[in-house]
Amino acid sequence: MLSLSSIIPAKNEEKNIIRCIESQIGVVDEIIVLIDSSTTDKTEELVDKYPEVKKLIIEWQGFAQTKKIGVDSATNDWIFWIDADEAITPPLRTELIEWKNKNHSTGVYSVPRKAWFLGRWIKHCGWYPGRVPRLFNKKEVKFNNNLVHEGLDYSCTPGELINPLDHFTDPSSEHYYNKFNHYTTLAADQLYQKGKKGGIFIAYIRALSVFLKMYFLKLGFLDGAQGFILSFYSMNYVFTKYVKLWERNDSRHNS
Repeated sequence: MLSLSSIIPAKNEEKNIIRCIESQIGVVDEIIVLIDSSTTDKTEELVDKYPEVKKLIIEWQGFAQTKKIGVDSATNDWIFWIDADEAITPPLRTELIEWKNKNHSTGVYSVPRKAWFLGRWIKHCGWYPGRVPRLFNKKEVKFNNNLVHEGLDYSCTPGELINPLDHFTDPSSEHYYNKFNHYTTLAADQLYQKGKKGGIFIAYIRALSVFLKMYFLKLGFLDGAQGFILSFYSMNYVFTKYVKLWERNDSRHNS
């Protein structure tokens, strides 16, 4: 049987961390929580209630670099990356137990992810199944260096797990917009570093296309009010990201 480690980055996750940890007990052999040293809530205190969990207090180094610390500290080759606001569903638990008893010809597996947004599971908008590569062999797969939407670099063809992770992404609009400014800034910085250009017209066109795609082409209207809100918020996210890119390019041009 294969042994499995998980890595969980966590900053001010007292509302989520217990659910995340308990969903893994009995299937993940080594649970590693990477607690941001700037955390101010009870995350560390709650993690301490689980003596089987390995706790690392670290200075935040960005999404990708922080996760690399977790991978390097894992004693097992196979890693399951899971965020603190996610949880392994019971069907996925069963599937992972079966997976651990099999031989594998690939070094990475994707998993579908189901998002809880403003009190509703989102089944459309292009968000479900929203496959993400999360289970990987650290000898074959590495994290990339993206500032935002970090992911895994691999050359093999990924396998697919069938059952989903639950992602409790945004329980409220306040929660969404508390993250909004930070993530749009990182996204703009990433585009700027790649030499991308931004303008108001580009911001408008890209934002509008996101709304039309999510709400109409991806059937977001079937998700009720939450589908409209998510599509609109996503449009605003893209618009803001490209406006920030425009600001960076304009600053460089005028300096």
